[in-house]
Amino acid sequence: MSNILLVTNEESITKDFPNKLILLRETDDLSYCDYEDAPDIVFTDKPDIVIVHEHNEKDKTLNLIKYIKTQIDSVLLLINNYDRNFILSAYDEGIDDYFGINSDASEISIRTVNCIKKDNLKKTINRYSNYLKAYELLDSSDNYISSKNSENILNIELQTKNYRNGALLLIEPDEEGKASYSSEKMKTALNKSIRNTDIIAHSSGIKTFIMISEGGIAGAAKILDKIKKELNDKISIKAGICEITSNKFDIIEKHAQCALSESLSSGQEFTIYTNNEPEENWLEEPKEKNYKLFKNAFNKKLEKVITPVFYRLQKSWEEKLFNTKIEQYTSETQSVFRLIHPKQTSLLKIVYPGFAKVIVYITHEGLNSPENKEISLSLNEINNKEITHIIEEFIREFKNTIE
Repeated sequence: MSNILLVTNEESITKDFPNKLILLRETDDLSYCDYEDAPDIVFTDKPDIVIVHEHNEKDKTLNLIKYIKTQIDSVLLLINNYDRNFILSAYDEGIDDYFGINSDASEISIRTVNCIKKDNLKKTINRYSNYLKAYELLDSSDNYISSKNSENILNIELQTKNYRNGALLLIEPDEEGKASYSSEKMKTALNKSIRNTDIIAHSSGIKTFIMISEGGIAGAAKILDKIKKELNDKISIKAGICEITSNKFDIIEKHAQCALSESLSSGQEFTIYTNNEPEENWLEEPKEKNYKLFKNAFNKKLEKVITPVFYRLQKSWEEKLFNTKIEQYTSETQSVFRLIHPKQTSLLKIVYPGFAKVIVYITHEGLNSPENKEISLSLNEINNKEITHIIEEFIREFKNTIE
């Protein structure tokens, strides 16, 4: 049985609407109230689903939806006319779906029944969630995996799912961020930035793990960027990122912790863990002279070294170079880092010509431009430190020119 409340200020809606819910079960109950009484009725009766009919003043509709969502989970919107911005705003406040007053009976019934099914699923999930909180598997404040059980649960996840293309992101507020830290602000930023397939777990203190199954290091860096945008400088954070190279969480946790420590000490936005042990250095140049092997090795360098360095340096420099646009992208054949200023355009391009080496082309266009360069690198010379050095030198040359 589901109790459904229709909120409307128009009597004609209460007369016409029941005839359109032809697929509802006999045990389902439909009642009505106006906008004025709605908050008290929702608070007291806790209906399973509330259908809110659009008010002439749209802000009143949005404010009512916002209140209802503090009391129950499921809300449908009944609109008079299609207004894209209004509907998007209603989704932002938490509606499950919408339909129009002129929608046919089958559409209204199907969307309402789907909402009932979804509401039943939400209640089941909430019930199980409460069990998990009671046994401290989930943190009671945000539903993330608790620090007490993060290692055990993430170990199970690693051993039952393929994380070959995944990454682990560990974030923590820096000293300035700790002063303005708010668990609620952090929770909101995380929830708006992650995908359903990502897993959030508490680490020690106010550190947070985010484990992603697809996208690798570049995907983790994008999630970090979204989180920082959502925080909007209210809480400054640093991060460590590592590949998932083992199905044992304690191993990759150490890698992420190591990268985070370096990020905090160096002041960099994030640091990527690099394994410098020769016997495990899978980025070494192939011993056999084979184009396919060299190409595969270069693709790994591109994914694990060049792309993250390009991304990190763009984020690091875009606020330091006044009136300058920074563009960067990578493809299978080249990686481009471009700086554009009214006085000067400079381009750094890394190209793999199909041999054991790559070529870095640096070109400057503008008055008093630095000398163009061409740098040849073997595959085993391509690492975070070397690529960072080349790009930062390139940026300094550009900066000296525009100043």
